[in-house]
Amino acid sequence: MTDETMQDEPKQELKFESDSASSRSFWIALVLTILVVLWMASGLFIKPPEPAEALPIGEVEPVSVAVKNSTAQTVTQFYQSEGQAQPDRDTSIRAKTSGQIAKVLVSKGQDVDANAVIAVFETAELEAELERAQAELERALREFENATALLERGVATSDRVTTADAALATARAQAAKAEENLRNTEIIAPFAGRIETLDLDAGEFVQTGTSVGRIVDNTPLTVSIQVPQQSLGLLTNLQPARVLFITGEERAGVVSFVGTSAATDTRTFLVEIDVPNADGKIPAGISAEVQIPVGEVKGHFVSPSTISLDPSGNLGVKTVDDEGIVRFNEIDVVRAQVDGVWVLGLPETARIITVGQGFVRDGDRVNAQDAGDVQ
Repeated sequence: MTDETMQDEPKQELKFESDSASSRSFWIALVLTILVVLWMASGLFIKPPEPAEALPIGEVEPVSVAVKNSTAQTVTQFYQSEGQAQPDRDTSIRAKTSGQIAKVLVSKGQDVDANAVIAVFETAELEAELERAQAELERALREFENATALLERGVATSDRVTTADAALATARAQAAKAEENLRNTEIIAPFAGRIETLDLDAGEFVQTGTSVGRIVDNTPLTVSIQVPQQSLGLLTNLQPARVLFITGEERAGVVSFVGTSAATDTRTFLVEIDVPNADGKIPAGISAEVQIPVGEVKGHFVSPSTISLDPSGNLGVKTVDDEGIVRFNEIDVVRAQVDGVWVLGLPETARIITVGQGFVRDGDRVNAQDAGDVQ
């Protein structure tokens, strides 16, 4: 199309039509504005609710805690220590003469009576030695008698008599030794007990003094403990004791020895407790716990959960007095058991806090609720 043609066409007038959506948004905005204004103005005409009554300044609602009533009871104090069970007697079995073993009559682990024969020697050689010694004794005796008779007739000197007398004494000693060797051809048990070791066989040659075995007597047992010097004054002879062995066995015993000289390296004193063991059921060498009663005191039995520490680190139990005030009582533990501990330091009767003690301090006022009585 050319420019001339476009100029010949008639011009059209522009027209604007209103948008209904934009009109609707205007009215919505106007309504919201009116509502906001009315809400802000409502505070001028509506009285606000009165605040709840506040507690006086400096006062807070008391914390509720549970308490139990406890009355002091008589409790026995014990001295406790770890020790070791030792046999009443334990010794080596030794040969008293030299010779060849003819027969062994017992075996290792066997129980024997006192003076029971354990083994015997061959006696043929010992009998021959005794005969030679006796013959030499007879010869020496004749020589001494002859020397004495000649001295009396004046045909012998006193030196000859002295020499003969010395030879006679030597012969007597040899004869006595030969007789003793023949008597000692039996190896016997020095006391009743169990043969713990036995290193001996028939046909074996044994020298005098050789250890051939070991015998142990466990009836009774002796439990040895080491007591520090500050506790020695609590223990005396013949005090009863309770001994709990690591095997689970429990026996009553009695203090049989209290040492009076301290060990130089540990500064402790040896104390021994005799424990009956007639059946031999408890072996020697095992560990044992010893409890010796040393007195009685008045104490309270409390649960470990009720025990706490104060800011200084002191161990104690919190109680509530008659005015509802928390009191921290420093304690000393007297005895511990599986289900609780006995303590000193509480009043004769006390209201012990059992629940909530971690949320209160000494001097706080609390709302104490009874949780039952401790008998």
